[in-house]
Amino acid sequence: MSTLGPLVLGAVAYDPKVVTIWDGFQQYFRSHGLEFDYVLYTNYESQVEAHVLGHVQVAWNSPLAWLEAERVATRIGRRADALCMRDSDRDLTSLILVRADSDIESVTDLHGRRIAVGASDSPQATLIPLSHLADHGLLPGTDFTTIGFDRLVGKHGDHIGGERDAVRALVHGEADAACLIDANHLAFGREGTIPAGVTRILAQTPAYDHCNFTVFEDAPPAEVARFRDLLLGMSYADPEVRPLLDLEGLKRWVPGRTVGYAQLASAVDRMDTINACVDRLVARCA
Repeated sequence: MSTLGPLVLGAVAYDPKVVTIWDGFQQYFRSHGLEFDYVLYTNYESQVEAHVLGHVQVAWNSPLAWLEAERVATRIGRRADALCMRDSDRDLTSLILVRADSDIESVTDLHGRRIAVGASDSPQATLIPLSHLADHGLLPGTDFTTIGFDRLVGKHGDHIGGERDAVRALVHGEADAACLIDANHLAFGREGTIPAGVTRILAQTPAYDHCNFTVFEDAPPAEVARFRDLLLGMSYADPEVRPLLDLEGLKRWVPGRTVGYAQLASAVDRMDTINACVDRLVARCA
């Protein structure tokens, strides 16, 4: 088998398990004819910058980092593509919870209340649900008070501590509502952060997508094609990769798509979330 590469990937170290995940995938790719390495970053903005400047050829991006990369590329005459994503990255929703004994019965009842959110750059626990409320005529700071839990800003909510703290604030009566992604609603229930019967779902956003492997148009085509084929060819039944897929939270890799980012794009435009970052990176490329 001929060996391609090296292909260098950028990923954000939001948890110690990230090293285990990418060490394992590195061994897998190398054993299947793709010389592969990875670089870890402490935040997505540094990763997007490194990718734009050519320090890595592919990036495992949050949805917010995807928008940053795609908008920088458009501004400088390049093209960003979403190569692959997890099956678990598709069709997610965010929830707005209230206490089960609350008198809040509709979104409009949140007027004048306290709403707990996650990190300020979290798509799922802040940007998308707050934009959803704005679609219903409720603006943060004007129509309700936002209680933010800025845990590890720069990791775009991948570290879910902010979401967990937001829910705890609701459970303890320090907030009237809390925002989180649907998967964490289930996880927090299992772990006991949300005691049974204490909260209920008030509202749910439309579906959206999460992370993807991002490449630019000048990425090495043979290596990228091999990387994509190896990802899509992984089987959850394979004992070599199943532990890694479990750590990364998926059953299978699927082709990337971008239709699921429209809701977040609208949110960041409304809140002016990434324009400064995009402007800075465009200037770096001048």
